[in-house]
Amino acid sequence: MADLSLCACGSGLRRARCCALDFSTLSPREATGLLAPLLGQAQAAFNAGDMAGAEAAAHQVLELAPGDEEALLLLHRLCRQQNRFAAAEALIRRAVTLNPNNFIATNELTLLLLANGALAEAEIHARNAIRIAPQNAQAHNLMGLVLTEANRPQVGEYHYRRVLELAEGKEPITLANLAWNLKTQGRIEESRALYQQSMALKPGVAQTILGYAKMEEADRKFGRALELLDEAELLLPGNPSMQLTRATVLSRMKHNEEALAILDQPVEAGRQLGPSELSEKGRLLDQMGRYDEAFLCFDQGKKMALEMGGRAYMAETAVDMAVRLQGFFTQRRLATLPVATPRAEWPQPLFILGFPRSGTTLVEQMLTVHRNIAAGDELPFINDITQIMPRLLASPLAYPEALAELWMGDQRDGLDELRDYYLNRARKAGLFKAGAGFFTDKMPLNEMHLGLISLLFPQSPVIHVLRHPLDVVLSVYSNHLTHGYFCAAQLESIAQHYNLVADLVEHYKRTLNLRYLPLRYEEMVTNQEAELRKLLDFIGVEFDPCCLSFEENTRYARTASYAQVTEKLYDRSRYRYRSYLKHLAPVVEVLRPVIERLGYQIEE
Repeated sequence: MADLSLCACGSGLRRARCCALDFSTLSPREATGLLAPLLGQAQAAFNAGDMAGAEAAAHQVLELAPGDEEALLLLHRLCRQQNRFAAAEALIRRAVTLNPNNFIATNELTLLLLANGALAEAEIHARNAIRIAPQNAQAHNLMGLVLTEANRPQVGEYHYRRVLELAEGKEPITLANLAWNLKTQGRIEESRALYQQSMALKPGVAQTILGYAKMEEADRKFGRALELLDEAELLLPGNPSMQLTRATVLSRMKHNEEALAILDQPVEAGRQLGPSELSEKGRLLDQMGRYDEAFLCFDQGKKMALEMGGRAYMAETAVDMAVRLQGFFTQRRLATLPVATPRAEWPQPLFILGFPRSGTTLVEQMLTVHRNIAAGDELPFINDITQIMPRLLASPLAYPEALAELWMGDQRDGLDELRDYYLNRARKAGLFKAGAGFFTDKMPLNEMHLGLISLLFPQSPVIHVLRHPLDVVLSVYSNHLTHGYFCAAQLESIAQHYNLVADLVEHYKRTLNLRYLPLRYEEMVTNQEAELRKLLDFIGVEFDPCCLSFEENTRYARTASYAQVTEKLYDRSRYRYRSYLKHLAPVVEVLRPVIERLGYQIEE
């Protein structure tokens, strides 16, 4: 009997014509030409604002021809407009699967993935968009957006400049996108000039003015940021992004009550706060000591993000990778694997490892005041190597098993090639600073790849920042992060991934030969100079008292901690979990073993 049930994704189609579709049953495109009038009817209804009529006609087309790309795109847009996010994603994915060379569908899928924080997958489709249309400015703009968000702004900059070349003239929106890109690189003056140029070419673009305001906020020009927000809000009064940015600026000026009042305005007007607004409100309430209200905001923000299409924790993928890494990096194998020889003529990476929100940005901000240490920030190079390794080593296996090719006579220098790939990427990114022997790499959760790091850079310093696990979990829960297989989606999944990574690090410590230094966040904030001296001595550079005044470091830190590291060292985040212990009850026992193993306690 035919399955007539509706698909669980919410598209309104039968399962057999939606997520359970058997592609082998699809008719060729030329056999569905008679449906063109019905498809035209659907498009006409959509253009006229008749969403119900458009959806009904699209359903009819897809019932008869479930592989019709135009009908899939139309229904995708309808679902997206109606916040039916699961259906919108399922439909656009199907369109791309059916025709990977459909530029419009590829573009839409990339934008959807970008909005959901799935940057790695978004990049795959953005690259394919350029393959489909290498001279298309929109494709390059999309690639610029993805790479900028993925912390690869130098390459993103190339694609934005390519847009300007292809457009044969000034493109105000692209200039604004490029300005934001340069802001993420810390090139603030260049960014400011481009924002001004964009606004001169096309005044009154609210999103451009908003980006400019955020740039000024990052540069600590709070008065100018507020002036720009006043201008932007005249164009889009009550816009959530405008209000959130204003609240952020006021919070940095320590006007917490005023900032909170702004975030309360949508609620008073009957509008629901979004995930980012809820998290910002929670952080403000936390600073004001209203901890129960703060946690409620964090909790609501996380749940809403999932409802709006945010990614859930990829638990099976994370566990599979951890198991395979432990299985490959054993003492027996490591005894027979080669290691890369150091490139003494080039600066070397200084790895700052740690779970997100553990204090790695603070440590990097201190170190990069030193004249011998350049700032690299969150570098994706190690993760990129795990992706390209099979190809570079001509292996049929995936990472880490592809490293078995190093036992082959023609791949004995494979690690040197991978090492040079990393260093060349760093050089092109401008990280080789005159007089600096080191550059930092503080990509969160690089500790999962300590085995690979030990083979590529056996002499590089590895600093592992530790913080009370309950503080880490709480801080991750108060932010919207994508690191760690989207573990930040739920409280329980943060704790699950924390344990997974901690167990893997313990395995590495037993089996690897590393220049490894554990550094406790709590000790750094209570005994800064002693810990800094120990840290610099471990790296092998002389003590510089300027590192103690890290808040004067004018570089822009491209992390969620960018604002905190512009303040003098404070200890108010130390053992912050105590005020939230009852809310953290679901994960306390899950984390207790690793808490005790790291030498911490659970205190009321």
